[in-house]
Amino acid sequence: MAKTFKYNSIYRCTVIVWMAVKFIIKIYFFYFRNKIWDKKTVARWDIMLSDMAREYRVKAEKLGGILIKLGQFLSTRTDFMPDIFIKELDDLVDRVPPMPYEDAIATIEEEWGTEMATHLMAFEKKAVASASIGDVYRAMLKDGSAVAIKIRRKRIEEIFHKDFVALRMVFWILKVFTTFGKKADLNALYKELVLVMNRELDYEQELEFGEYFYKRYKDDGSIRIPKYENELCTEKVLVMEWIEGAKITDVEFMRRHRIDRERTTKTLFDHYIDQFLNPGKFHADPHAGNIRIQKDGTIAILDFGMVGEIKVEDTKQFKLLVQGFIIDNYDIVLSSLDKMNFILPNADKRKLKRVIKETVDMYSDGSMKNIDSKVMSQLSEDISVIMQDQPIQLPANYAYLLRAVSIVIGILFAIYPEMDIKKWAVPKIKTWFGRKSLLESVSKQYAKNLTEPILSYPRALLSFLESGEKDRKWDKVKHHVQLKHQFYLLLEVLSFMMVVIAIGISIWGFVGSMKPMAVIGLIVLGIFIIFLNIIFVSHLRMIRRAKAQVIDS
Repeated sequence: MAKTFKYNSIYRCTVIVWMAVKFIIKIYFFYFRNKIWDKKTVARWDIMLSDMAREYRVKAEKLGGILIKLGQFLSTRTDFMPDIFIKELDDLVDRVPPMPYEDAIATIEEEWGTEMATHLMAFEKKAVASASIGDVYRAMLKDGSAVAIKIRRKRIEEIFHKDFVALRMVFWILKVFTTFGKKADLNALYKELVLVMNRELDYEQELEFGEYFYKRYKDDGSIRIPKYENELCTEKVLVMEWIEGAKITDVEFMRRHRIDRERTTKTLFDHYIDQFLNPGKFHADPHAGNIRIQKDGTIAILDFGMVGEIKVEDTKQFKLLVQGFIIDNYDIVLSSLDKMNFILPNADKRKLKRVIKETVDMYSDGSMKNIDSKVMSQLSEDISVIMQDQPIQLPANYAYLLRAVSIVIGILFAIYPEMDIKKWAVPKIKTWFGRKSLLESVSKQYAKNLTEPILSYPRALLSFLESGEKDRKWDKVKHHVQLKHQFYLLLEVLSFMMVVIAIGISIWGFVGSMKPMAVIGLIVLGIFIIFLNIIFVSHLRMIRRAKAQVIDS
């Protein structure tokens, strides 16, 4: 029965939409109950967000499908998702029970148009990996070569497209009833999400990405990309060479096989910085399970279902962005951010310029000279605060890029904690920038470390946000008023819906000669009409008080 419900579109839609509505109501009530944000309030807020994220993760792992992929997508959105929520979603495991063996065989034979034995000598019944979209099996071709076969789950496309309907409802609720919906470009977010999900469903697209990386790095002896059996790959089945090896973070494996950890770290660093700096596609899901270390020290990169792209224009604008920071020209910085589609249409660019400039000024004192994993983590958190506070929204590719960069940095430090990332990065960035003479003409403080102006944000950011409280007092009042306004609207709509439902129940009871049903309907109708009037009156009073505050200020 539970399995039947899991695939029922009405059940899935109800779970997804109700969870979103419940989270919104919890947040509104929290704001109403807490007027003063002291340390205890912040601690309670973090606990509430953590509980909500945990509930989401549990439901996602139970239902699978788009909830898992949505959670992974949201974990990349440091521009608007709270850090504590992201940390919980980082633990969201794309792991579900494997599909029935018979379904896997049926899909293969349907896609190949022939019996499996036509192309395979052997096929292991137990999946080596199971995820929400597909399972991976080990098999052997007729010529004796071992292959990994990735098979898409039965009905998964149908489930995803049903979930898209629920997500559309959630995005509508966010747009109408929340201040976030007014700030963010939810239409763009929804389109990005649907594009990413549909791309992951299409194994032919993944094949194209895999072949792209194979050709790009086939001459690099230290990096191995699996070769695909093109003639056996379809929209629902991928066949690639089987690659042995341990997770890249398995330091004990490296010790056992006498693999130089520093050299391995440098190789991995060079491989990914090439993708992150230069135009072309980049591997957007570089977690430890997708990066393997072989006995001879070769690094194998797997799974190209999630891939981003850096265009030539992106590189050009990013170079201008770096230049703007170096020479303290924040008009160039804002122009580049705007052309890269970071800044939302409703942004106050003068305020944004001031925030960026004052923040950089406070951190351009050389406080980032010793960069390690903790500093990088702190930096990521501080930049997230800026993006959430200001009208900035990351395009999907940049969100995936930042996520990929943070994951790779974490892996690098896990393999070789003594790594000097500045020593490796600065020459690469200078070569990439292509304007060495310009860099050398800048003041010595900035020329010593090209990345210092950009990476000099941390610690005092909080004091900056807390300072100038008086100047921003009305902004906070207005934000609180907007939250109340949206909350009253939500209650009014829900009450009105209950009134309509109660009228329907009453009519149904009278027409069907079910007097108890009609009486219940009339009672519910009366209760919610009274409740609707109370909410409406309270809403009007709140609006009058807000207008009075505007006049007084």
